[in-house]
Amino acid sequence: MKSVVVGQGSCGLAAGAGRVFAALQDLQPKNSFRLRAAGCLGMCYLEPIVDLYDGGGLVRRLVRVKAEHAAAIAAAVSSGRWEDVDHLAISQEDAGVLARQTRIALRNCGLTDPTDIGDHIARGGYAAARRALTGLTPEEVVAEVRTSGLAGRGGAGFPTWSKWSAARAAPGTVKYFICNGDEGDPGAFMDRALLESDPHSVLEGMLIGAYAIGAAELIVYVRAEYPLAVLRLRRAVEQAQERGFFGDRAMGSSFSCRIHVHTGAGAFVCGEETALITSLEGRRGMPAPRPPYPVQRGYKGQPTCINNVETLANLPWIFQNGGAAFAAIGTRTSTGTKVFALAGQVRRGGLVEVPMGTPLREIVFGLGGGTRGGAPLKAVQLGGPSGGCLPESMLDTPVDYQALASTGAMMGSGGLVVMDASTCMAEMARFFLRFIAAESCGKCAPCRIGTRRAEEILTRIVGGEGRAGDAALLEELSLAVQDGALCGLGRTALNPVLTALRYFRDEIEAHIRDKSCPAGRCPALRTYYIIPKLCRNCRLCLKSCPVNCIRRVPGKTFVIDQTACIKCDACISYCPFDAIVVLQGGAPDV
Repeated sequence: MKSVVVGQGSCGLAAGAGRVFAALQDLQPKNSFRLRAAGCLGMCYLEPIVDLYDGGGLVRRLVRVKAEHAAAIAAAVSSGRWEDVDHLAISQEDAGVLARQTRIALRNCGLTDPTDIGDHIARGGYAAARRALTGLTPEEVVAEVRTSGLAGRGGAGFPTWSKWSAARAAPGTVKYFICNGDEGDPGAFMDRALLESDPHSVLEGMLIGAYAIGAAELIVYVRAEYPLAVLRLRRAVEQAQERGFFGDRAMGSSFSCRIHVHTGAGAFVCGEETALITSLEGRRGMPAPRPPYPVQRGYKGQPTCINNVETLANLPWIFQNGGAAFAAIGTRTSTGTKVFALAGQVRRGGLVEVPMGTPLREIVFGLGGGTRGGAPLKAVQLGGPSGGCLPESMLDTPVDYQALASTGAMMGSGGLVVMDASTCMAEMARFFLRFIAAESCGKCAPCRIGTRRAEEILTRIVGGEGRAGDAALLEELSLAVQDGALCGLGRTALNPVLTALRYFRDEIEAHIRDKSCPAGRCPALRTYYIIPKLCRNCRLCLKSCPVNCIRRVPGKTFVIDQTACIKCDACISYCPFDAIVVLQGGAPDV
């Protein structure tokens, strides 16, 4: 049977995949093919993506498809003249990007219909959970995970088996198992894509984990800003319950459990375990001191195990292929694979999955294609607002928990923002710090006050009002917050500032000392001048200025009132003689 599969993750739908699907649907009764939806393949920069199958084999992968291509696609599928749509086919270079990945967490993304449990089962779905629940003891399940070496993919990298073992050993008959889907890092969308594209693998991982620790209640905590993920997740839960995979005597075993989905209000701090728990309990999401840890005393005062989405998506593969097979991938201390979300000034934005130990350079250039437009790469922001900025010279650092920690950055959940030479590192540090300061729960003074003071200093620096000693003050303040904050988010809140000072201190000092932005990005440090000997009195700059800050001065042609100029670049874009220059401090030598 011939089939047409249209990727419909958030990225695909935003690019017009819904219109493509509707157009193909209108043509389907006239043509002999099956039309299906799928999730995100990870190649977001090529969306909408349409896969053409003949029987079980992929015949063509079409990219950047539009609704007007539907008729040609339908005709090609019906006639078997696949070459008629070769002008839409993926390039060998882009196909190679996918082939070079090792996909475990993303193994089903973009291939199966996330709204059809039958499609998931046809690819071996829920077989791993059945094996665990009916063929292994909880202790054997924990042992298999220990063999795999799987560590938490939410950022901390804590051994999954150790967390499960502690939760299982905790006293009490009531226990909870929670999936943390509160992904809030700027530039990160791994969890969203997994929940949209392969929700059943996440549910299957939860079922295995709940059985291992003896939890009768399972909760998926996902942010409400992910409406498509929430919709598909709830549908997946309904389908799994209808099949008897959750409920009394789940999958025909002696284990019984129930599951429900909870939507959070979108507070970044709720990604932290204890804050997530207080939010679940109906209170304001604020971290709690540890110990006791959630595995000892968590939700409703009972032992609670929390794993993130990507961690759980790995588990079915581990129980299908064996923990040793997972451990054979990656490095000795960081096993398996890691999913990264490539964003920023990168040529191929989207999701990639690579073995642990892969150098950052291979991810950015080999898979990401380098910077958009080919500009020199300046830095990568790794680990979100709690991570750090690493310069191009450190891109040979392997993706490994210990190796990244030694640089001052961190693995984090997997957001990787690429920055080219046009990025101002002082402004970038301020951007992430502003986010952290706004998202601080305010419970502890070091985070509540320290992040605001650091933001104020950086705002002063990029505004041209930096003072001697500001860089040293920032460093001292950052270390104080790191030492005194209550939770992990607070303790890592100033990492972007510390790494910016560590690797780009000269650039920050230039803002302070010379009132100059080396990247030319800070408006307050840019000065616009009209060079008299190049000006031809065409008046285009005068006409284009939205604030009328250009005036004619006798003997000097035109001048720009620096106090009124809003640095919009309109005058430069309209000047046909290149008579207007932008300087970083000082007047031109003309």
